[in-house]
Amino acid sequence: MKIFTVENLPGIDYEVLGVVTGSTIQSKNVFSDLGQSLKNIVGGELRSYTQMMDKARKMATDRMIAQAEEMHADAIIGVRYATSAIVAQAAEVLVYGTAIRFK
Repeated sequence: MKIFTVENLPGIDYEVLGVVTGSTIQSKNVFSDLGQSLKNIVGGELRSYTQMMDKARKMATDRMIAQAEEMHADAIIGVRYATSAIVAQAAEVLVYGTAIRFK
């Protein structure tokens, strides 16, 4: 599946199939969260959270791709990511775009 952040593909003939989305909500376990809280005091990258968000983005993207494949899409254009805090120590990652089929 080809994924593009651009809104359209000039010079390429395609039909729009519709919006596709993928999302996940992730949290860290209490022990990892405690360690990250201590790291927050001294500063620096919170690697455990970075890894969690990388995993969440991949999971959300895979779900969006699966939805596009169900529509027999060739690509997804206009792809965007959004994140939001759901509760303390939990974040949602949402990815969305427009599924297209090349003519």
